[in-house]
Amino acid sequence: MLLCTGCSAGGTGTRDEGPASTQQVAGSTPSNAVATGTAKPTPRVDAVTLLKDDPEVSRQLKEDLKPCAGDEYPVDTSYGTVTDGSATDVVVNVMTCGDSVGVGTYVYQRRSDGSYGNVFASEVPAVYGTIDRGDLVVTTQVYGSKDSVAYPSGEDVVTYHWTAGRFSETDRVHNVFNRAVGSGEGALPAPQTTQN
Repeated sequence: MLLCTGCSAGGTGTRDEGPASTQQVAGSTPSNAVATGTAKPTPRVDAVTLLKDDPEVSRQLKEDLKPCAGDEYPVDTSYGTVTDGSATDVVVNVMTCGDSVGVGTYVYQRRSDGSYGNVFASEVPAVYGTIDRGDLVVTTQVYGSKDSVAYPSGEDVVTYHWTAGRFSETDRVHNVFNRAVGSGEGALPAPQTTQN
């Protein structure tokens, strides 16, 4: 069996109704202006210097804070608003080099003189903080006595909201992970079809 398809040689491609109109849409005016948002450019910080100069950061963490390769430190930095101020706040997460386990989460608020002050610190194993719609969300992995670093038993997810000059906990979720998942090998089950 031979099947052939083709397009009409006399048409204009996918548009056979005629050429497109060259008239401008009523009320539109061309503009060379580039659309801009209301967000101001965020000044970047040297997160490693910020941590090392911070008296709220433990001596042990400062001593352990070394580059993983070259001059690359195991530090993630997020910029956003979590303290209801006019300036951008900074969330800094410190991890281990080998397995990227979070060991510290810090929030720095920009002061009027341009410096940064520590307004939140958590130094526990497997912690990581993020900004979510103006709130600080801190996730901490929970390990049992026989858990490996790769397979925690669960996690605590705590949401903090900035109120009256400090963070207040507004929500807490505890997730328990299934211990059977990933413990064995096997193929996916064959798809099942049904007919009516």
